[in-house]
Amino acid sequence: MTRISRFLTALALCCCAISARAAFTVPGFELVYSYPVETTLERPELRRAAEVWPELIASAKKSLDIAEFYVAVSPKPGEPIDLVIDALRRAGTRGVKIRFLVQKSGASSPEGLERLKAIPNLKLRIITWSKVNPEGLGIVHAKYMVADGKTGYVGSQNFDWRSLKHIHEMGLLVSDANIVKGLADIFAQDWKAQALAAAGNPVPPLNKTAPKAASDRRAYLVASPWAFDPPGIGDSQSELVRLIGTAQNEVAVALLDYTPLSFSRPRRFYPPIDNALRDAAVRGVKVKLLVSHWNTEKPGIDHLKSLSLLPNVEIRIITIPEAAEGPIPFARTMHSKFMVVDGKTLWLGTSNWSGGYLDDSRNIEVVVKDETLAHEAAEVQTQLWTSLYTQALDIGKDYPRPRK
Repeated sequence: MTRISRFLTALALCCCAISARAAFTVPGFELVYSYPVETTLERPELRRAAEVWPELIASAKKSLDIAEFYVAVSPKPGEPIDLVIDALRRAGTRGVKIRFLVQKSGASSPEGLERLKAIPNLKLRIITWSKVNPEGLGIVHAKYMVADGKTGYVGSQNFDWRSLKHIHEMGLLVSDANIVKGLADIFAQDWKAQALAAAGNPVPPLNKTAPKAASDRRAYLVASPWAFDPPGIGDSQSELVRLIGTAQNEVAVALLDYTPLSFSRPRRFYPPIDNALRDAAVRGVKVKLLVSHWNTEKPGIDHLKSLSLLPNVEIRIITIPEAAEGPIPFARTMHSKFMVVDGKTLWLGTSNWSGGYLDDSRNIEVVVKDETLAHEAAEVQTQLWTSLYTQALDIGKDYPRPRK
């Protein structure tokens, strides 16, 4: 082999390595995902959260703030979440101040919490959101990170070994200054709220009426519940309804769960999103709603069937097969939460579309008006929509209770 041949071979190998680390980016944002192993749902043009999270943590020089619904590690070593925890340990060892806020939940594994507590310079706080919310309802369901107040991540992935390997998830790596500041402001508010609630003190609301979203911007942040949204951050629920109301041609959605009912007991009817989708369909907008097989549980499945009867509404259900190793509780599902409006606007966040999420619980959504980004997200929805794991909702079928 000549010297030139060797050079060309090395160059080709280098290009292959670079392409293997492909990233889909637009100014301020990178679309990131996770997919269940042993499926055909991989997307080579998107980096996985298992790669992006350690990289984000490694970039921190001074501070790292993380908020999560729960923390869960596998009893088996060598899972991707172990690399994330190792990155946190290295960050703490080099002097980065880490604040980790997690909802009090039985979903957290004691081992996972203990591993976090052992990390140098990491302060762990457990928040009971129902003690923050004067209604006594809700949870911290948001999942996000902020490094040095300059870079952030928000998405559907929980801090859970299954989220990085056995579940379909979508997220955004964010460098947009306004979005990162909003994430940092929400974290600061909730970190303070935890301390007040833990001491038995009331947490004063920040708003008396639902703040409007900064929808004139190319990208903006919304959150729930609106009473505790810092300045500059709009209300998730009203903005979702407004966005659906702007649709002229198509609304493409992928969700773990869509049910127009509250999750609190007794269950209450929760109409805002359902009304918005029905109104869009009546206007002639094509509604393509993809949900996970977890959504086939009653009474949610009955509401899906009702919605599917409308002209212009099509609902499909995706069922991810079990892993080769056998059943894994609370895994092997599509947990992503995003919407594309008219192929131009992406809504991506942490909330399911059910009562209790966008009204009572802490959730966060990012809205980006970028056709390139929206098109890529729509391609992900199409991949799921047309996959061999997906079937149209059958209104005549008596669906068995899903195994979660």
